[in-house]
Amino acid sequence: MTPHSTEVSDVIVVGGGAAGLGLAHRLTESGDITVTVIEPPDGPLRPAERTWCYWHEGADGLEEVVRASWSVLRLHGADGRPVAVDPAPFTYRMVRSTDYERLVHGRLARSGGGRLLRATVESVRGVAEGAEVRCAFPEGWSLTLRARRVFDSRPLRALPPARTRLLQHFRGWFVRTHNDRFDPAVADLMDFRVPQPAHGLAFGYVLPLTSDRALVEYTEFSRHALTTEAYESALGHYCHHVLGLGSLTVERAEQGAIPMTDARFPRRVGTAVFRAGTAGGATRPATGYTFAAAQRQSRAVAAALRDGHGTILPAPHGRRALAMDAVLLRALDTGRINGPDFFTDLFRRVPAERVLRFLDGATSLRDEWGIGLRTPIWPMLRTAAELPFLPWRSLPTASNGVNHR
Repeated sequence: MTPHSTEVSDVIVVGGGAAGLGLAHRLTESGDITVTVIEPPDGPLRPAERTWCYWHEGADGLEEVVRASWSVLRLHGADGRPVAVDPAPFTYRMVRSTDYERLVHGRLARSGGGRLLRATVESVRGVAEGAEVRCAFPEGWSLTLRARRVFDSRPLRALPPARTRLLQHFRGWFVRTHNDRFDPAVADLMDFRVPQPAHGLAFGYVLPLTSDRALVEYTEFSRHALTTEAYESALGHYCHHVLGLGSLTVERAEQGAIPMTDARFPRRVGTAVFRAGTAGGATRPATGYTFAAAQRQSRAVAAALRDGHGTILPAPHGRRALAMDAVLLRALDTGRINGPDFFTDLFRRVPAERVLRFLDGATSLRDEWGIGLRTPIWPMLRTAAELPFLPWRSLPTASNGVNHR
């Protein structure tokens, strides 16, 4: 390589998170598309290993990187009463970022038109007949790449204007207990038997890996993240006083924050430049889940490129789903509904399979009407009535790029 050179690809993917890797994964399956993935070099810009979870029906091509899966989901209400549900035909699945990277990097290396670069992206801009990405390498030289299309999955510096913004912020421990304490078939999605904050809600989250190993998280939906010390204290209380795990070893920890907002994320920012993942609105506002939507977008983009039908990035969530999420976020933020009771009652009163399809945007208007009738109707109607009159305000970015969902 020369100190500064120019190269050309069909597609450039900026960022190696769930969205960027997912897009590269699907594009390499096409076989006749040249793809360049640019990931940050080792150092402070490169995110630590993280966990992504999602639910899916049947095979999805990721079986070799699914670290664990669960056929029973459980919630614990604030009153201590559990509700266990069978999500069939779905299973809840965990993917570790290092396994996913290994899969996609291997496919890039084996494909005739794929490659991976470890560099810092300095600029992305549209040019005649495509887009241009300028990046710098740790050794001191730079490279300018051109492509017909660029998909940028890096976190935004600031969120678009919104009426409501909460954070889903968390810290998790991968623990090993001295005795068998977990049921590997059961995932605890929300355990509200933890002290609730003055604003928002808090819950525990337990994903068993074996009978003596699990990912245990403390999570809040609120306006501000906590200090690491506060998370550690909450996790200690949850593990010892709520779960009663006894002696345990913390093997590693993860911490992050996910934006929960009704902001409108533009997916196209130039003739040939698109935003993917959270930056393109893939995060579901009311839950923080991103992985499944990013996978759907990736498959759609790969199909469009393969079939020559254009490359407008499809909306990750439907308008009705986003409208309902906006109402729920505002109702939670104002305290008009009790968060722990809302989510627990939803799973108690609606079949789990229907809830999960709703969260994936795969329900009909009739299904959604039925779900809505099983929520606190008057607080939700009052919130829906006031939303059109609320101002849209610019807010600072709310994500550090670590996303469990």
